[in-house]
Amino acid sequence: MSGVLVVLEQREGELNRMSLEAVAAGHLLAAKVGGECSAAMLSSGGGLKVGGVAKLYSVEHELLKDYTADGYCAVLEQLVKKLEPGYVLFPHTYQVRDFAPALATRFGQVLISDVVAMHDGDVGPVFVRQLLQGKLNADYRQTASGPCFVSVQAGSFRAEGEGSGAEAAVDVFVPELKPEQIRSKPGEPFRESAQTVDLSVAPVIVSVGRGIGEEGNIAMMQELADALGAELAASRPICDNGWLPMERQVGSSGQTVSPKLYLAVGISGAIQHLVGMKGSKAVIAINKDEHAPIFEVADFGVVGDLFEIVPELTKAVLAAKG
Repeated sequence: MSGVLVVLEQREGELNRMSLEAVAAGHLLAAKVGGECSAAMLSSGGGLKVGGVAKLYSVEHELLKDYTADGYCAVLEQLVKKLEPGYVLFPHTYQVRDFAPALATRFGQVLISDVVAMHDGDVGPVFVRQLLQGKLNADYRQTASGPCFVSVQAGSFRAEGEGSGAEAAVDVFVPELKPEQIRSKPGEPFRESAQTVDLSVAPVIVSVGRGIGEEGNIAMMQELADALGAELAASRPICDNGWLPMERQVGSSGQTVSPKLYLAVGISGAIQHLVGMKGSKAVIAINKDEHAPIFEVADFGVVGDLFEIVPELTKAVLAAKG
């Protein structure tokens, strides 16, 4: 067994961002273990094109029009047995959580889920998972023979450039699947509550915490966000107080983000918040407490009164824009 197969997730012909992040993880893993990184897409009729992978396997069958765990397990079992990849990667979505553990069990394996990093070990790659809401990291490696099944956490692997480039050659795979194999009826796809903003795609985020003091100071933070062309986000206490809507919360119980710049203003850096923004490319923290945990993960830190710093920063940004 060799190589990496990434199982992509699509809805109505559109790949989600987490699938591209899984491809990024697949390339990193393929470089460690050798072999190529290929991808698989399940659908009822194909048509989707993907770049940046060695080959795209389009798994097509009319019974795949609607998602069912039974159908996905049955056809992916056939594909994995045919290709014999060493590793099968998934984005850690609600759908993957539904079927991937059962798929791994069919091969006598377990799913190493919600992986945030990987590194070289003495006998193969080691996968890192977070425990206790990110307070601990745990290393996992496969010891059994057979394909290794892994899902990767949103925001842990940067997807810049993934899915672009030369379109992969498409190999259509038509599995054997009968209606009686599908024991459940497809229901409505899971949909998160309606959101006016998707923070996961924002390149710049200004995030505020309880250090801003009161709701009236949100306007000052919004001015900074507007000057930077950024989205305004917050830690949980701000959203719990109703100062910003819950859809703007970053953290373990909110959105997971990976912007190019994350500006944390008045955020102490509780582990529940850090879990949601750890994929940020650059982090700037402003806090009056020089011992605040946020400074441990920040690339740049400013210790001082945010009520003095933020207005001056806003003025400087606007002046730079001319």
